[in-house]
Amino acid sequence: MKNFRDVIGLVVAVVIGLAASSYVYRQMSQVTAAKPIEMKHVVAAAARLPLGTRIESQHLRYIPWPETEPIPGMFMKAEDVIGRALITSVVENEAILESRLAPKEGGAGLPVTIPEGMRALSVPVNDVVAVAGFVGPGTMVDVLVTGSVDGRGGGSNSVTRTILENIRVLAAGQKIEHDKDGKPQSVPVITLLVTPDDANKLAMASTEGRIQLALRNTIDLQTPSPAPVFRSTLFVGAPAPVVRRSAAALSKPAAPPVFVVEVIRGNQKETRTF
Repeated sequence: MKNFRDVIGLVVAVVIGLAASSYVYRQMSQVTAAKPIEMKHVVAAAARLPLGTRIESQHLRYIPWPETEPIPGMFMKAEDVIGRALITSVVENEAILESRLAPKEGGAGLPVTIPEGMRALSVPVNDVVAVAGFVGPGTMVDVLVTGSVDGRGGGSNSVTRTILENIRVLAAGQKIEHDKDGKPQSVPVITLLVTPDDANKLAMASTEGRIQLALRNTIDLQTPSPAPVFRSTLFVGAPAPVVRRSAAALSKPAAPPVFVVEVIRGNQKETRTF
């Protein structure tokens, strides 16, 4: 009886194995017989291309791409890309997309990196102002200015205040791409991306005072707006000086007109002034 049960179990195992093998065979046959993926050729970068590059024919190549997986903005013809500039860098064999290109009339180089409504303004720096050369393209900075409240320079009216916060650096010298290894760069000027109003502030600060750049983390979006620091409070501990007003502002207002009234009460008469 025991041998009979063993035989039955063996037969059942063989049947299950055959069924599983048949199922796997049918699935594999369907995969093999499936329609091959249709491919098309799209325009891609032949090598790494930095931001601002005006694309030429030698910068491009064609790469295969699945017909069923298109990406919006892809190009099928190289002539549709040639002559336009990149607003971001691309790596080798990366598909060129419309979103990565400046308008055809936008030119090349630094101008294509400036969004509409913004301005690029350069300020002179040295290794101290530029945080030992670590202020480079793509970094974010705050701009501090030190000057005198009354414009005479020095004295207790000297003050340092933050005039701009979370400002993007567009270029260091003539380089518009950050060093891939993060190495510092000693440059004479730094170009910042600012609004037109901030451009006025920055121009005034760089000509009438001494500016200092404070490097910040690129993901730190806070704008604490720190209070200004006066020389008198920093070194002496005295209260911040009051800004002098002009003589016109301090002049006394004109006296009101005087009215004289004669008051008669019965047989009494008196004069009152208002």
